[in-house]
Amino acid sequence: MPPGSRRELGAPAWTFVRLAGRRAGTRAPVLFRVLGRHRRLFRGWLHFAGRLMPGGVLPRRETELVILRVAHLRDCRYEFDHHVRLGARAGVTRADLARLVERGPEDDGWSPRERAILAAVDALQAERDLDDAAWERLREHLDDQECIELVMLVGHYDMLATAITALRIPPDLPRR
Repeated sequence: MPPGSRRELGAPAWTFVRLAGRRAGTRAPVLFRVLGRHRRLFRGWLHFAGRLMPGGVLPRRETELVILRVAHLRDCRYEFDHHVRLGARAGVTRADLARLVERGPEDDGWSPRERAILAAVDALQAERDLDDAAWERLREHLDDQECIELVMLVGHYDMLATAITALRIPPDLPRR
């Protein structure tokens, strides 16, 4: 699916896309330029996505760890690379990335809360559900709103990985 032009996206979306690229350190994000070709859907999706990230109740570092784990498990390079940049701003280190990719949620470097969150991500990706033990573990650390948001965040980025893959979204190019 080719990225939309300024005319196809319209001036408001085009301006947003350009600013988003500047903030991410890339040219206008290809994902936004593709999805923006469906203007009404794009606006609704941005509103929803913004409630999860950056406007969610989970701390930003945890949100980025969740997104990065989903991207890794889904082998979605676009999503992973984009959130490596955003995650660095939220405190996700190179060591965190290595643990996330190489050893996953059971690594000793995670806090108990991070371990419970990342284990839930893995379970949701593998089983599309959380068993009672996973819920018990999560509930030791997260309140109701955080639990709801976590499940929605994992589902959203799983859906986004599907769209990125199926629409053949190429990586964003760095800003010149």
